[in-house]
This record gives sequence, C-alpha cells and structure tokens, in this order.
Amino acid sequence: MIEKLRIGYIPLVDATALLVAVDQGFAATEGLDVDLVREVSWSNVRDKLNLGLFDAAHLLSPIAVASSLGIGHVRVPLITPFNLGLNGNAITVSPRLYTALASLADGDLADPKVSARALARVVAERKARGAEPLNFGMTFPFSNHNYQFRFWMAAGGIDPDEDVRLVVLPPPYMVESLASGHVDCFCVGAPWNSVAVDAGLGRILHFGCEIVTRATEKVLAVREAWAAEKPATLAALTRALALGAEFADQPENVPAVSEIVGRRLDVAPELVVRTLTGKLKVAADGTVRASDNYIMISRDHAARPDPVQAAWIYAQIARWGQAPLSDELRAAAEAVFRPDLYDAALGIAPSPFDGEPRDGVGAFIGPNFVSADIAGHLKAWAIKRPGRPRLSLVR
Repeated sequence: MIEKLRIGYIPLVDATALLVAVDQGFAATEGLDVDLVREVSWSNVRDKLNLGLFDAAHLLSPIAVASSLGIGHVRVPLITPFNLGLNGNAITVSPRLYTALASLADGDLADPKVSARALARVVAERKARGAEPLNFGMTFPFSNHNYQFRFWMAAGGIDPDEDVRLVVLPPPYMVESLASGHVDCFCVGAPWNSVAVDAGLGRILHFGCEIVTRATEKVLAVREAWAAEKPATLAALTRALALGAEFADQPENVPAVSEIVGRRLDVAPELVVRTLTGKLKVAADGTVRASDNYIMISRDHAARPDPVQAAWIYAQIARWGQAPLSDELRAAAEAVFRPDLYDAALGIAPSPFDGEPRDGVGAFIGPNFVSADIAGHLKAWAIKRPGRPRLSLVR
C-alpha cells in the first residue's frame, strides 16, 4: 500500500536529505508518495504542520522545541526522529560594515572573538555620533541564526536587544535586503550567503560552525499525535531520509545531488557544491575558506537526534528571556529529540555521539556545556535577559 505524505520545506541546502530521498526514489522504495511543498517563511511551515496541512516538515530545530513548550505560539507538541543537518549557517556582512570592522579589529577578523570586539567598537562609535543602530537579519526568533548572532555579539560586550536591531526575514529575501540597505548583516543557511558573495553584495564573516562547532540546524518534524497514529509510516520516512543523507554524503554523488538540490532551490548547482564540500568563496575577490564542519548531513552521527542539542537550544531560549528556567521545560525540550525512534527505524543499537567537541556543542567561548545544569550555563554570561514568570506546560 502506498502512503501519501505532504511535506513542507524552505529552499535551503540543509533540506538535501529530504530532497534526495524523494527525487532519488528512496521514499518510493519505502512505500511513500511524497508531495514536497516549497514555502517561503518558517511561520508558514510551522503553522501548516501544526494545523495538519503538512504531515511532516523541514523545520528549524528551535521551532520544534518552542512549539512543544508553547512559547511564541499555541502549544503543539512536535517530535523529530531525524536531524536533517548540523551547522550550515554563515554570517554575512555588507562591504561597508566589513571595512568598518577591519579598521577597528585588534587581530584576525576570522576569529569570532576579534570580530565581536570590533563590532562592539563599531556600535560604540555609531552611538557616539548619534547614528541609527545597525540592522541584523535573521530568519526567526526561535532559530540558531538568532542565537548564534546573540552568542557572538554578547561575547564582544554587545547587548543584542539594546545596541543593534535584530529583524526577521525569510531566507530567500536576505540578499535583496542587504542590497537595498535594509540590513547591514545577516545570518542564514546556504545558499543565500554564497548568492550575496557572488553578487558582490556581501562578505562571509563567519561560518556558523565557528560560533558553535556542532549545532542541530534543521530537523524532520512531525506532530507527536501523528507519530503515535502512524509509527510505521514515520519509520519508513526515517529510513528514506537516512538513505538520502548517506547518498548525499558520498563524494562521487555531489554532482547529482547538487543538480537535484539546485533545481529544487532555483539556484546554480555550483553553489550547492560549495556548501556540500565546505569550500565557500567568502569574498568577491575569490577568497575561499574551507571547513569540514561547515555542514554535516550524515557523517559523525549527524542525522541521529541528540537531546544534548535540544538542551542547548532550551538554554539559549532561557538566556534570552523567551521562556523561564525550569527542569520541567528542559526535560520537555529534550523529549522533542527522539534518538530511540531513529534507532528503531534503522534497526541499530543506540550509538550516541562521543566525538569532538566533548560537550557535544563546542561554543567558541565559555565553559563546556552541561545539559543537566542550564542554570550554571546561564551564570557564565553577563549579558542575558531576566527570566519570565513560570510557564506551565498544558497537558
């Protein structure tokens, strides 16, 4: 029997495992007829998933946590049996802002500690002459783009809620917003940073993995109730995604995968190649920066959900006042990530991540992350938002 599924996605390279699973026939082999629906904004994807218009979705991992906690929207418990991608973001600045940073840097701007301090000097200089705050584009309040921006800025002494403006933009609109001068910098997933560089509109300042070495970026999210009703279908979809991810991670398949993804995203396959190989042109002069960690789809346990990542997301949510601090909420956040479903679908023994970074996160500054001690994590930071009144989960 063929099971029909409707799955939403945003045009980003970290949807690769999903796109390949469908277009290479892995989903069909598992008895799934998948209708992939391209969306523009994360709020559209979240709302259609929560309302049941999508069976599953390519989703920002922090949205899955926020929806399950009931913050920022009505509470709809979501779960994920599959990580679609670790990392994959980058911070891109306008040429004008890059020049200003370079003029005030006390070292190599490729070091996020150096760039954060330089940005603090730019912000202070603008304040001193009464200039408008800089505008920074990110994709959603509950996103690693938001949290990576904040983590980086705060390391340099910038209060991201007082010293700059953080604005929400759908990923496909980032480049146009930089071109028009509506934003001075943005943090987004591939390929939009490369699009800005190729157009001469921006310079990639940092890869997301230079801020946080290992961050779950996108997940395959489903409603908890739907997963309980259709466990066999979810297992079949998980297996198809695993095959898609493994196929995409083979170097000999990069040309074919780039054609599939480029077609689905309406971008040149060459931009996808840069992303998948971790070799990105960061400036209009052709300067290239490479990182094996730029995006991780299958290797090093990337596809297996890790509750430590969910706890890290909740720690950022709590740090910036989007939810109060409580063990109940941390446990609820961790429960969104379901490695047990991943293991059962693939028929493998549990195999948690045990490589580098040792804390499973690898932030560029600060103490190692301990998921059981979010309060201790928050004490390490001078810049943060006060906690909110206690939020109770409605069962």
